[in-house]
Parts: sequence; C-alpha cells; structure tokens
Amino acid sequence: MRCWSPRRSAADKMAFLMKFCTLIVNVLCLPLHLLQAVGLYEIYKRFFPFCVYRISITYNKKMRDKKKELFRSLPEFNKPGGQLTILEIGCGSGTNFEFYPPGSKVICTDPNPHFQKYLEKTMAENDHLKYERFVVASGEDMGSIESESVDVVVATLVLCSVSNTPQVLREAYRMLRPGGAFFFLEHVVADPSTWSYFFQHVLQPVWYYFGDGCEVTRETWKPLEAAGFSELKLRHIEAPLMFMIKPHIIGHAVK
Repeated sequence: MRCWSPRRSAADKMAFLMKFCTLIVNVLCLPLHLLQAVGLYEIYKRFFPFCVYRISITYNKKMRDKKKELFRSLPEFNKPGGQLTILEIGCGSGTNFEFYPPGSKVICTDPNPHFQKYLEKTMAENDHLKYERFVVASGEDMGSIESESVDVVVATLVLCSVSNTPQVLREAYRMLRPGGAFFFLEHVVADPSTWSYFFQHVLQPVWYYFGDGCEVTRETWKPLEAAGFSELKLRHIEAPLMFMIKPHIIGHAVK
C-alpha cells in the first residue's frame, strides 16, 4: 500500500505550478521566439555590448571584494622569471582587467565582435597590462589559441550562456600549460527549496533573451567537478545581487 505524504504532495503541487507559470511566460515570449526564428534577434547583439558595459559597472561595485579575493592568487601561477599570460573567455567589455597583476599579458576572446570598442576603451584605462589581442571565437572552439600556451584562463559570467559547458572546459584545459589554472565566478541555479529556484525557472524564457542566451538554471559546478582538473577549489556563495543571479560559485581549478 502506497503511503500518502503531505510533504510530497506539496512538492508536486509546487512543481506543477512552476511548470504552468513557465508555460505562461513562454506564451508571452512568443514574439521574441518569432524574432529569433526569423533572424531579427541578431540585431540585439549589436546593442548587447552597451547593456553589458553599463550593467558591469554596477556588478563590479557590488562584487569588488569577491573579485579581489578570487584574483589575489593569480601571481602564484606565473612562471619563474616570466610574464603571466592570461586568456579571458567571453571577456565582454574587460571589467576584470583592473584586478589582474601589473605586467600581465592579456588575450581576449568573445563570440560577439561588437565588444571590441568597449574592450579597447577598458584596456586603455588599464595600462598596467599588456593587451595581446582580441580573438572573435566561441568558448567551444578556440583553435586559434595554441595548446599549453597560457598560464591562466578566466571565465566570469560566461558559462551561463555557452552552448556546451564541458567543451568550453576542455578548451580551457587544452590551452593551459601544466600547472596553470582556470579561474571562474559564475551565477548558478538556486537551492530547489527556495523561491529563487521557482522564479529562476519561471522567468528563464524571458531572461534568455535579455541576457543573450544566459541561463540562470544551470548547475555549473557539476561539469567543473567532472572536467578532470588535478585540483578544484570551489565555493558556493550568495552574492549581493537580485534573486535571479544571487547564487554564485567562485574558485579556481589547477591543470
């Protein structure tokens, strides 16, 4: 005989409500779905860098201490007597540059070529770095970057929007020299018992378009744990941000 559980019943009702509300939001997003289907959504990609540039200023103010903490150990991965080479995946407008050690050589990649003018502006404001080049490439295919050629790979707020997270991590691993490190700071899905989790799933359809493919429902720590790095230092934190992107993971992985 099957036992009835009030807790299970409440969870089932909540799951049904979440799916129903998500369906409603998807219906409301039909015009956006249509714009993407006919290719007109690509126009937004021209304006997206401006949005990111403005939002990143606020994000950096609120996350400054966390970024300082994250990047404090970057010099540890410099070769003795050498120049620290950093490759940033999805560099956007370059909001991490101010946290990189003086004298570092920086290679930037992003699939959106319209970020370049903002990137160059930010680099000019951070003359303590050597700007190597900007490569227009997706995180899943950075074949123009030689294997084992960089000391550090950085990805912040990037793994939420790539199409294949394990492949991006494989590329990062390939490009890192032995002993190099992958640094990350990413928002992730909330705990299933919270209202944040509920609204992350309900509002995901519209958030996807606002964030140019961003998904707030990803368990990004799982592919990081399975990526094959020799050492992984990862922490879950609650960022001082809106509920949709409050849960974060932060840390680094050593090749």
